[in-house]
Amino acid sequence: MTRIHKILTYCIATVWIANGLFCKVLNLVPRHEQIVARILGDDHSRLLTILIGLSEIIMAVWILSGYKTKLNTIAQITIVATMNTLEFILVPDLLLWGKLNLLFAFIFILVVYFNEFYFNKKQLK
Repeated sequence: MTRIHKILTYCIATVWIANGLFCKVLNLVPRHEQIVARILGDDHSRLLTILIGLSEIIMAVWILSGYKTKLNTIAQITIVATMNTLEFILVPDLLLWGKLNLLFAFIFILVVYFNEFYFNKKQLK
């Protein structure tokens, strides 16, 4: 594992933990629950937000485990692209940077992609 790959892996996992634990499970950023409520309905939005947050924490654990890293990378890219496309279309007014969020999601996707398929030297053998 190269140094840059290791650093980026920890940074990527930190993004998932921060969004899952702090923003969703602990509800330190209520906007996330508002997004869930608007897209999936208000009835169970708190529970669904917690479940999404727990899923994001599990993603971070999977990233740090190093298990099936290519599959993990594809899953991350698919999830981030899908989630951000839906939010861009359905709730742009609730996004931190509005429609500009899509640009930040794209940059994150590029970092995840290059970290696995370019900087991960074990995959190049």
